[in-house]
Amino acid sequence: MTAASPATVGILAEPYLHEWHVRAIERVRAETPVDVPLVVRNGSNEEQEAESWNSKEHIGLEDVTQFVDGFRREKAWMFVLAERTVGRVLGDEQPLWHRHSVENVDVLADAEHVTCEPRTDGVWNELPDDVVAKLADRCDVVVRFGFGLVRGDVLTAPEYGVLSFHPADIRTYRGMGPPAIFHDGNDRAGSTLQRLNDSIDGGEIVAYDEVDLEDCYTLWDVFDRVASLQIRLLADGIANLRDPTFEPRTVPDEQLGEFYYRDQRRTLSFSSRVLAKNVAGRVRRQLGSG
Repeated sequence: MTAASPATVGILAEPYLHEWHVRAIERVRAETPVDVPLVVRNGSNEEQEAESWNSKEHIGLEDVTQFVDGFRREKAWMFVLAERTVGRVLGDEQPLWHRHSVENVDVLADAEHVTCEPRTDGVWNELPDDVVAKLADRCDVVVRFGFGLVRGDVLTAPEYGVLSFHPADIRTYRGMGPPAIFHDGNDRAGSTLQRLNDSIDGGEIVAYDEVDLEDCYTLWDVFDRVASLQIRLLADGIANLRDPTFEPRTVPDEQLGEFYYRDQRRTLSFSSRVLAKNVAGRVRRQLGSG
């Protein structure tokens, strides 16, 4: 590795970026002498009206319809998601999770924007060959903020690979991350910036840190706390890759944490515990501020 590289960063995104994604990119640009020449957007995602997600003033028929549709897929976990919607109506702003249409993000205004539809095989997505070639040609490293689970040539085409966050310590909680951490009552949570390989949550560690959760009342507070950490961690990871003495840490399979499948959260026992902790946390927060 040389101190001058990576100098160019590509972004994989949905039609939108969350606010914390935008802040993370802004921090990288402010703290590290890199350019962002290329943004690849997931054309298979049809959620185009990103900004409309940010406001919720009342529960309407559309929310009821979404709950019924979502229940078929998410089972008992849909009650936890419904609690989040009610919280937004009652005043939870969750600004780090506001969505911004990719084309409206100022820090990416000078980048070329390319839309593509990935090839899907089960839960995995592979980018088209021409897009992979463009990323390899224009970007030293790529940051994944979209496209779900990615595999294939894109992982090795850029010189420094594809970086992605797992919002937990891959040596402890793989899979769900924050829901499992909150369910188990942990008082700390980590986040791993990893260079992806063909495994799930098993890539090389480029940056890692932890945050305290003792004053997090709900699962959504945990998500916020971890997202705030990741804003800083992306800049740390890019800086690490620019350090010629740095080598990402490979985690042996036997040191990887237990995998928490999403199906676990759909069970009544898991969902009811998280829902009860959320409601109790909101009560404690209200009593503490009263």
